[in-house]
Amino acid sequence: MSTPETPPNDLETVRSRLNVVTQETRFSLLQDILGHPDGLPTLKELDYVNPSKSRTTIRQHLDALVDAGIVEEVLLPEDQRRNDRPYKFYGLSEEGRAFLEEHKLLRAEDTLREIYDRVEKTDEIERYESAPRPER
Repeated sequence: MSTPETPPNDLETVRSRLNVVTQETRFSLLQDILGHPDGLPTLKELDYVNPSKSRTTIRQHLDALVDAGIVEEVLLPEDQRRNDRPYKFYGLSEEGRAFLEEHKLLRAEDTLREIYDRVEKTDEIERYESAPRPER
């Protein structure tokens, strides 16, 4: 159903995006992204905080969030990359943040950061967490 202000295609986009972001695993990944100290976790960090999911599953759900325009892959510039450090990160896109705010899905960002901070991390994950992030 469309309204005079909302064309049918826009309504379908909203429905589709809501379906994407409210799926349990994807919603959990969004919470992990929001909870990350820099808002830009790596796949390895997301894998670590979601031990019941395989890395392949996490990647597939991230791809769905990227395809929906909610999340974006953010790459460290080549001249800043190091062999032992990550260079690909996942963060909310501007469009994704606006969409989540509009639909009241961003209310607990501070709480999510506190929870993420309390997670016991291995040395490797702490090294990943402290890796340089790209400017956004």
